[in-house]
Formats: sequence, structure tokens, C-alpha cells
Amino acid sequence: MLLLNHSNFELECGTDEAGRGCLAGPVTAAAVILPSVFENSILNDSKQLNEKKRAFLKPIIELEALSFGVAHVFQEEIDKINILNASILAMHKAVNSLKLTPEFIIVDGNRFKPLNTIPYETIIKGDGKYLSIAAASILAKTYRDAYMDSIHEEYPMYNWKQNKGYPTVEHREAIKKYGITKYHRKSFRLLPEQLKLNI
Repeated sequence: MLLLNHSNFELECGTDEAGRGCLAGPVTAAAVILPSVFENSILNDSKQLNEKKRAFLKPIIELEALSFGVAHVFQEEIDKINILNASILAMHKAVNSLKLTPEFIIVDGNRFKPLNTIPYETIIKGDGKYLSIAAASILAKTYRDAYMDSIHEEYPMYNWKQNKGYPTVEHREAIKKYGITKYHRKSFRLLPEQLKLNI
């Protein structure tokens, strides 16, 4: 059973990101403040739920949250500042886009940077412990998946509709065959044996 709150603050915000390990596309973060009466028996870490359940939960979270925000940080920025900094930047942008200012932030993982003097705590595997982080993980994942589906139409040979930019065998084979696109992260090891890519 996931817990609602970690701190004693009413406006506690959970934040999480999706797409950190991908070879293409943005890293996407969400921030969610849930009401103190929020309950949902299905809500869990997005990785524990299938696509159908995530799609079912997305509008419920958006409707019932006191506030939510979603932000992408795109591949050009990831290549400039590295994926860890890009993930934290995406979470900062998501929190800053909330209509309410959170009194406390709980962050999935073990790395974060101070934001606007708001107290925070990092929680390893927080998306499996707290409802607001789980809700943020669902929104980050569904918004990022929708973005990858949209750019799939432009470059169908990489099958982003299916792999969402993750380093699957199929995705790497396509990189080997067709080279890279403007959506690929050039700072990432796109092929395991680093075959020559014309970047």
C-alpha cells in the first residue's frame, strides 16, 4: 500500500522523470500535488503498470490532483548538460509549472538540486512508496510516450512507437542501418561497440 504523505506539509509535491536511459527523445518529468483525501488502489510506480492502466490513471490524476505539471528537456540540452542535470532540470521545470507552490518536495531517486528554497527529500524507489511520486511517474511516462509516438511518424524505421527510444536490439539495429536522427542523443553510446557513426 502506497503512502499519501512523507512530510507533515499539506502541499507536498511528488516528482519523477521518464526516459533517462533512452537513446532518443527528451527526458520528461512530472510534479503532482495530491489532496489529503486522495485514494486509489490501482496507482503504483508506472513501471509496475501496463500501458492500459497508465492510460486509465492519467485523466484521474489530472482531475483529482490539486495541481500537476509536466516538462520535457530535449536531446540538444541533454547533450549539453548531461542526462543527470537534464533530469533534475526537467523536474525543476515541472515543479515550477505547478499552479500551487509546494511546501515540500519528495523526489524519486537519490539526486536533486535545491529549488527556490523549498525543502525536499530524495527517496530511492519513491515511486513504489508514495502516491504523489507514483502519480508523477505515470504522467511523465504517458506524456513522454505520446511525444515518442508523434515523432515515430517522422522516422518509422526506428519503431519509437514500440520502443519509445529505449536501447532495444531493434532500435540499435536501425541506428546501425540508417544512422542517427535529430532526435538522437549524440552524447550517448548509441551502439554498444561504437561502430562508426557519422555525427
